[in-house]
Amino acid sequence: MKIRFQSIIAIAIGLFTTVNSMAQQHNISTKNVYPTTRKDNSVKDIFFGTTVYDPYRWLENDTSSETKDWVRAENKVTHSYLDQIPFRDKIRKRLKEVWNYESLSAPFKAGKYTYFYKNSGLQNQYVLYRQIENEEPEVFIDPNTFSDKGTTSMSGIQFTKDGTMAAYQISEGGSDWHKIIILDALTKKQLGDTLIDIKFSGIAWKGNEGFYYSSYDKPKEGSELSGKTNYHKLYFHQLGTPQSSDKLVFGGEERKRRYIGGGITENGNWLVITAANFTHGNELYLQDLSKVDAPIIPIVENIKNMYDVIDADDNYLYIRTDNKAPTCKIMAAPIDRPQQEYWKKFIPQKRNNPSNSSTCGGYIFNTYLKEGISTVVQFDIKGKKIRTINLPGIGTTYGFSGKRTDKELFFMFTSYTTPPTIYKLNIATGKTELYRKPTVQFKSEDYESKQVFYRSKDGTKIPMIITHKKGLKLDGKNPTVLYGYGGFGVNLTPAFSTANIFLLENGGVYAVANLRGGNEYGGKWYAAGIKTKKQNVFDDFYAAAEWLKENKYTSTEYLAISGGSNGGLLVGATMTQHPNVCKVAFPAVGVLDMLRYHKFTAGAGWAYDYGTSEDSKKMFDYLQGYSPLHNLVAGTNYPATLVTTADHDDRVVPAHSFKFAATLQEKNSGDNPVLIRIETKAGHGAGMSTNQLIESVTDKWAFLFWNLGIKL
Repeated sequence: MKIRFQSIIAIAIGLFTTVNSMAQQHNISTKNVYPTTRKDNSVKDIFFGTTVYDPYRWLENDTSSETKDWVRAENKVTHSYLDQIPFRDKIRKRLKEVWNYESLSAPFKAGKYTYFYKNSGLQNQYVLYRQIENEEPEVFIDPNTFSDKGTTSMSGIQFTKDGTMAAYQISEGGSDWHKIIILDALTKKQLGDTLIDIKFSGIAWKGNEGFYYSSYDKPKEGSELSGKTNYHKLYFHQLGTPQSSDKLVFGGEERKRRYIGGGITENGNWLVITAANFTHGNELYLQDLSKVDAPIIPIVENIKNMYDVIDADDNYLYIRTDNKAPTCKIMAAPIDRPQQEYWKKFIPQKRNNPSNSSTCGGYIFNTYLKEGISTVVQFDIKGKKIRTINLPGIGTTYGFSGKRTDKELFFMFTSYTTPPTIYKLNIATGKTELYRKPTVQFKSEDYESKQVFYRSKDGTKIPMIITHKKGLKLDGKNPTVLYGYGGFGVNLTPAFSTANIFLLENGGVYAVANLRGGNEYGGKWYAAGIKTKKQNVFDDFYAAAEWLKENKYTSTEYLAISGGSNGGLLVGATMTQHPNVCKVAFPAVGVLDMLRYHKFTAGAGWAYDYGTSEDSKKMFDYLQGYSPLHNLVAGTNYPATLVTTADHDDRVVPAHSFKFAATLQEKNSGDNPVLIRIETKAGHGAGMSTNQLIESVTDKWAFLFWNLGIKL
């Protein structure tokens, strides 16, 4: 999800039967091997006169010894099953081979140094290097030294304008709760104390005196990972002072907002504050930093639309918005009169949706999406189109940002068959050239991606990109993974995945559907997949699966559906509404209890997309009608299912997956296995070590091919 979101135990570890060695058989039976999960049928809620039982609610207490015992028992069953798949080691070996290549980020400048991230291949975390021109690079920060198992990651760094100081965030075990460490960038020595309990925050330096950051009050002890976080606050940290003396700048109980961010314009004159209660729509505020204790001036107090300040000069703020512009426009707001009534149209909305607007070298770069594929247009500071940037192919590009004084920029390009490749752009001439290309054990020329369109249940035309080996035989027997998301305005654009190499090399098809609820076609496309229109998303996904079968790419017995977070909800809803849609299902870190999602962490902020069970009887009925947890029916033969989550996921709390897996194990009537793989010392996905990623993907492909009956 992106940001702008009890009784005595009946489990006995020895109560499940160890699976006998059946490696040579077509299936490994899991009947009667699941842990006995205690049910408490006294737990219930009443919504508008309707009683809803929640017998596994005790699993919401993810810090209790009872839940920890259950996690250990479930993981033991899962790993016992996976350990018997004869080709699992083969998969792991191949994944390590394809993962083992040097990968670099685009370089960026701070002060006299050029910085870049690099992973030599199998390092758990990327290392931040720096160099002076014509000199050898040196390590600046190596997150691999932060923890023994590589589970502490660096998640963002910000330098002062002169590059002499830096502040970076770290995440331990994948948690959204971060720490901030401040460095003298020249000596690499830490300055002052480490700031703690930071969540959903950027870092914005005010000169060299300190920086702005955001956080919530830490939940009470024992609920750090699941406690509700409602009151976001923007603070200013003065260098050389303790965190306890940090000044509250905006937010708190007097001005309740779930998401607050602060940024400083490049000229250093203005603090721009964004404030929101949901994942779409925000207010905008401005403070003059050239004056002591200047008031915070409201620019926009309408929280219904999106407003993003992309640049500022001495005269104007340049604001990207979807207000009266479903595919977004850029407006110029006079600095001395920044309220909406004084705005001037700068770059009007186009038919295609700009997924990003950024600045570099005194120009604005709009990245437009045409049916999920990137096009970049360069504009001058008067809003005049200069050129369309020459891209190396059909795919996704990003990185068109930098300082006003920059003469060149470095951007990334990728597709489903092209690893992330760095290009250099001469801003004045528009000339692009290859800067650095990774060497991956993958022959891109042997594979192809093509875009198709299909009709959803209501007749809406939906785009989908399908990737596979050239010369694929359309006989309905190709192992196929259909992936989707469909929510929060997230665009699914072509991107290379090292993990997918194994699938493609073994005759697999990877299909990605651009469902409603995303932002591929702008605000109307997004709005068609939220609240009481959420069913459109599930219909779009189901129709994609049926199209793949009708066109002989695959069949039910060779199809898997996959998605994470909101995409985990997508998989859960699709497999409960259509149990025969596929052979294998992969709901990852999913939002699966739609009646209680808003009661944990930042979940209440997702209500713009989902609505809540407390809004009205109509909304409750709608949510209950598709909530995956509440639509599992006893006696149904569900697909072979591998639920995945992590014990440190404090965004979509693991209780969603815990309760869904326990209920699915109880109600599934067929022989298809229902397993849950619970990663320890990991969160919602970001920050996982390379080893954790490889092990996770190994298990996914082993589970897939084994349950499709394909021997490797």
